[in-house]
Amino acid sequence: MALKKALAIDVGGTKIYNTIVNEKGEIISEVEKHHTPDTFNEIKAVFKKIISKYENQVDVIAFATCGAVNNSNDGILGSTGNIAKEYPSMDFKSLSKKPVFVENDANAAAWAEHIIGSSKGMPYSIMLTLGTGVGGGIILDNKLYKGKNGAAGEMHFKLRNDKHRKCTCGSYDCFEAYASGTGLKKTAEEISGDTDITTYDVVGSKDRPLMKKILEQWQNDILEGVIGLANIFDPDVIVLSGSMAEFVDIEYLEKQANKEIVTTPFKVVKASAGNYSGMIGAALLALGVK
Repeated sequence: MALKKALAIDVGGTKIYNTIVNEKGEIISEVEKHHTPDTFNEIKAVFKKIISKYENQVDVIAFATCGAVNNSNDGILGSTGNIAKEYPSMDFKSLSKKPVFVENDANAAAWAEHIIGSSKGMPYSIMLTLGTGVGGGIILDNKLYKGKNGAAGEMHFKLRNDKHRKCTCGSYDCFEAYASGTGLKKTAEEISGDTDITTYDVVGSKDRPLMKKILEQWQNDILEGVIGLANIFDPDVIVLSGSMAEFVDIEYLEKQANKEIVTTPFKVVKASAGNYSGMIGAALLALGVK
């Protein structure tokens, strides 16, 4: 019997990707890349162009998108900040004659790790995506945890309370403001006194004492968040993904966190589902793969 297939579309603030994924989580067509247009109508036009090209080859259309997604998986909740302001009003279901499924990109990536990646076989997992910001996905008892309306998993809990560092969400001192790539740059500026320092300067010279000190502080900020998440959710594993994850010493993080938590021991691992895990996870969810 032929495997079911999904047209997967990953929507970010700067780029839109698309490919076809089967129910085993395998990418079976070329991954295409598009610049994310500035206006709502242009974004919709890109979606329609992609879908018209491929919808007859697939069973379902699966979107992995920036922004929180409602629990009926057909729309965006509120503003996303990094894309056209009207984007949350997108009527996804009207884009295709085939069924359309929408999920937040971090949630989708967490599901890909759960089904085919580093948290496979583990019923309780949290994925942290460390990039320019910090994304999150939570899986409890083999189910994606979305909260009452679909907005769960936002990594904007406080690491301190003295209004030291403003976050992209408009508040201060959130985990994202410290654990992200942007957070690493801020930490580097504060420790070095150099506002021109970049994350590339830090990771490219990480054996130098100053850069080592900066990276250690950044990693300890990540550790604080990991301890808090482990104490709340008692997971089997916390998965680290994203471009900044490669600079984290996961053995140190796991060992230190397990010393300090009041819950049961857990693992810290790096993601393994690949760069297109958001599209894979959205496809698997859309195809009902559990």
